[in-house]
Amino acid sequence: MKDKIVIASRGSKLALVQANHIKTELEKSFKQTVFEILIVKTTGDIINDVPLSKIPDKGMFIKEIEEALLNGSADLAVHSMKDVPVDLAGALLLGAITKREDNHDILISKTCGKLAELKKGAVIGTSSLRRIAQLKHFRMDLQIKDLRGNLDTRIKKLESGAYDGIILALAGIRRLGLESLVSEIIPYEIILPSVGQGALGIELRKGDEEIKAICAVLNDNISAAVVLCERALLKELGGGCQVPVGANAGVYGNKLVIEASVTSPDGKVSIKDKEEGLVEDSAALGQKLGQKQIRQNAKKIIENKAEKKP
Repeated sequence: MKDKIVIASRGSKLALVQANHIKTELEKSFKQTVFEILIVKTTGDIINDVPLSKIPDKGMFIKEIEEALLNGSADLAVHSMKDVPVDLAGALLLGAITKREDNHDILISKTCGKLAELKKGAVIGTSSLRRIAQLKHFRMDLQIKDLRGNLDTRIKKLESGAYDGIILALAGIRRLGLESLVSEIIPYEIILPSVGQGALGIELRKGDEEIKAICAVLNDNISAAVVLCERALLKELGGGCQVPVGANAGVYGNKLVIEASVTSPDGKVSIKDKEEGLVEDSAALGQKLGQKQIRQNAKKIIENKAEKKP
């Protein structure tokens, strides 16, 4: 066992809360080992004045962290799974997916309780093309204004009066202890979450069996199955982290159910469907749903979005 193990993480407040949670969990199981956090600034942190959908780099929130793994500066890395591309660097792998937090999106508003109750033409802040497309599909009258920055920054912008409401992930809000701010937990019928949302992924180098064994204590089998299912769907559709694809997989007994939406950026077309099967067939199930949506022209929606990249 190594005397010291270095955990790479982004430097935002939320990222550090997540990394410290992983550090604490590992310290419980490996009391003789020192775990240290290495803060890494990523492309997504540096470029914070451009809408996410216009940044062509699929790994914008993990690339520099992966470089730290590859050059040996870090032994493992903690990521929000929604930020992890479906294809990892060849020398890296996911060693664990942690127990998933509630993956719903939420509304925070100073003026009303629910999306349906917002005034006509209300200004909503989000930088996610997935959220924008589904919001427009739900209410074409809403004005969507780009919103980047960490959670604190986004909440301050709402409080300044620049927005009538902002859309965030419930998981991050809960991890920061800010759940009292939530106006509405948005139903899946309105907005399906990002692939992998609510789960943390632990990335490491292939062949590092010691670190792989250590990371195994963090893995949650049910969360791993549903995230794998969602990622298989996204891979089949040929999408990255910044495409208008929403998905939610859940396990009920020994049955896994996945539903997904592919929505045009203007909100006018939405392809929604679902599949169900055995938990052990999670990847095949996500792939099957992706193929079904491709037959319904989902690829055309995704590719039309891709054509608008700079």
